[in-house]
Amino acid sequence: MGKNIHVVPMDDRWGVKAEGESEPSQVVGTQEEAFEIGRELAKQERAELLIHGEDGQIRERNTYGKDPFPPRG
Repeated sequence: MGKNIHVVPMDDRWGVKAEGESEPSQVVGTQEEAFEIGRELAKQERAELLIHGEDGQIRERNTYGKDPFPPRG
């Protein structure tokens, strides 16, 4: 499984960055654009995508690839 991917607020823009990286790999105008880019990267890397709100707190997470905690039933 690859590094987790984060969608993070950056002033009036949104960044997409791999966990542990100090700078985003891409910066775009909307959270939706950043989400789409992050989702594709997470699928390629078989990683978890963490979406941060404007306050910087994680508000959503999605796992792409092998989920370590699959739902039962």
